[in-house]
Amino acid sequence: MAKVIAFANQKGGVAKTTTTLNLGVALKEAGKRVLIIDLDPQGNLTMSQGMNPDVIERSMFDVLVHRVPISDVIHTVEVDIAVASIDLAGAELALSALIGRERALEKALVEVRDKYDYILLDTPPSLGLLTINAFVAADGVIVPVQCEYLSLRGLVQLENTLAMVRENLNPAVRVQGIVPTMYDGRTLHAREAIEILQENFGDLVFETRIKKTVRYAEAPVKGSSVLRYDPTGPAAQAYRDLAKEVLD
Repeated sequence: MAKVIAFANQKGGVAKTTTTLNLGVALKEAGKRVLIIDLDPQGNLTMSQGMNPDVIERSMFDVLVHRVPISDVIHTVEVDIAVASIDLAGAELALSALIGRERALEKALVEVRDKYDYILLDTPPSLGLLTINAFVAADGVIVPVQCEYLSLRGLVQLENTLAMVRENLNPAVRVQGIVPTMYDGRTLHAREAIEILQENFGDLVFETRIKKTVRYAEAPVKGSSVLRYDPTGPAAQAYRDLAKEVLD
């Protein structure tokens, strides 16, 4: 039975998609069966594996709204990926008219949970219905957080949303860990941000620091994870280190 992990932060630009993809590839390298799911209408996860969301015919929109089997939208690249299309932008409005709208993803995953060890959910940078679906389906949430003060404030809103989901929809979902991203240890601001995270969240903060590097921007242009694009570099090693922490 797969462990389902949602990657969430309502602030954009925190390396959420980067973390979903590269952690997924690192877990596969470690011998795990991995499915990554693109729930973001921007389709960045899909593009990061070399596919164009604008021309995809069937996607997670069809799974969530039209109850198409999720296996119909899974493509195998570096890992198995359930893709997004431009239609996903209309999913929240379409779902809002459906009974059981918060559980559409949970129901869709029943088909594949026994086929994988890990299912990783890349969510939109908002706390709308797509993200709520991810929280309802998830066993845990990993929060990528940029190492700056303003990014830390969003964690309170995220935890409030999770508390609502726990009370009404999924009593088990919790923050599994916080990943500091875009870390530059040369700056006092980044080091202070880490201290604030550790003071407030303790052991939930992963030891791995995802540092600033152009490699994370270059790899998706090639339709690749950083582990394939630059397999021996420090950017790839950081996600292997994070995978070890997740597996522990």
